[in-house]
Order: sequence, then C-alpha cells, then structure tokens
Amino acid sequence: MAEPLISVKDLRVAFGGASGPIEVVRGISFDLGREKLGIVGESGSGKSLTGRSIMRLLPAGARLSASRIAFAGEDLQKASERRMEEIRGRGIGFIMQDPKYSLNPVVTVGEQIAEAYRLHVKASAATARERAIAMLRTVQIRDPERVFGMYPHEMSGGMGQRIMIAMMLVAEPQALIADEPTSALDVTVRLEILALLDDLVATRGLGLIFISHDLNLVRRFCDRVLIMYRGRVVEELAAGDLGQATHPYTRGLLEALPRIHARRPRLPTMQRDPNW
Repeated sequence: MAEPLISVKDLRVAFGGASGPIEVVRGISFDLGREKLGIVGESGSGKSLTGRSIMRLLPAGARLSASRIAFAGEDLQKASERRMEEIRGRGIGFIMQDPKYSLNPVVTVGEQIAEAYRLHVKASAATARERAIAMLRTVQIRDPERVFGMYPHEMSGGMGQRIMIAMMLVAEPQALIADEPTSALDVTVRLEILALLDDLVATRGLGLIFISHDLNLVRRFCDRVLIMYRGRVVEELAAGDLGQATHPYTRGLLEALPRIHARRPRLPTMQRDPNW
C-alpha cells in the first residue's frame, strides 16, 4: 500500500483560557493520498486550524500536540523551521481563505508569484517572471502581463483569490491545502478553477485537502469527505455517498440546504445533541 502524502493522527489544538487550556481541535486523524479530500463543517468547527496545524502556521498562544503529523513519511513535528520553509510551497501549498490578508500590499502580485517560485527553484529573474505570467494565464487572468505589475489593492476579491492560487501552484507542490479557495469567485470562474485543481490531481498525482462550507460543491468535487463538529470528525464517507450520511449532524446540514425545486415555508434548524 502506498504511503500517504499527509498523515495526521490524534491532532489536538488548544488555547489558554481563564480556567485552563481549551481544546478547539480534539483528536483529528486522517490520511491523504493522491485524491481530493473534503473537510466540511460550520464556522468554528476547526477546519482551518487543522490545515494550519499541518503547515505549522498556528496563531500565537496555540498549543499543538499529535501522535503523528507527517508529509511523505517525514515527521513535521520534528522538522526545523528552515525545513518547514522548504516544505511550505514546494511540498505542500496552502491557499488561504482571504487574499486581502495574505498578499503583501506593497509588492506587485507578479513579483510575489515570481518570488514564491525562486524560493524553491533555482531560476533567473527572467525565468521566474515567465513562469509567473504562465501561472496567471493558467488561473484565467486576462492580460497577465499587465496584471503582473498590479498591486493587491488594485484587483477584485476574485482576482486576488486567483493570484493566491497561482502563487501556491507555481512551485508545483505534491499536496495542496485549499481553505475556501473559490469563495470569492463567480460561478463561471469557480468551475474553471475547480477544473484546474481536478486536472492537477488527475495528471500530476496531487493530493488535495479542500476545506469548504459548501456541501453540494464538496459532494460533486471531492472523493472523500470528513464532517467536523466542534473540533472532532463525526463522520467520514465517500463524497458520492453524502446523501446517505447517517450522523444526525450531517443530516442536519443537508436538510438545512435550500432546494430550488422543493419550496419550503421555513428551513429546518439544527437540533444539537451534547453527546455529539
């Protein structure tokens, strides 16, 4: 059996509280192969913290513990910060949720993409520029030569999201963690970006962790799904079987989805059980 690209066992993240540490990620375990793994749950369920834990990019004050966090068999908990800098981008790319806070406001977007490439690949400035422009074209940016010289504040949220995707893909990572990568995109561009990510998984053997609130999107796009509730995985199943989910939390999320062809006077509300 092939070794997973990313392996996580008993991941826990806690923050200090007035009465002691409060766990917000509580014993997450999963393996990622060369597939599309969706992580779904409400805001605050621990989805983004799980992705950041793998990359060792947690906020100050966070306490991380795990039996295992590994990339291609390498223990990331024992890796030096210098080694993690090599892994971030070249080994694992991380598309953050909001490009406004992820892009440097005083550096042109093209230079930021080119810099990401040169951090991991020995290349001249001219080669890095060509590679950056090619990636802008890949993520459906019109007139990439002009956009190369623009600053983050000069572009829309959707364009900024595509810039982030280009920056994370330019070094050709083996695995990708995408935190709501299509949230700021219109429907047409969203489909194009999803097709690009799907092609990377199929042709390059990329492993993708796709963090999302959109159950219908995950059901159509991913291979497997983890459903998270209050820091724990409550259900794991094939994406195509999401409609047959048995956990009441998953059923509640599905029932709360609006339906175009089934008019209801009122959407159901989640009935939560402390035993979850």
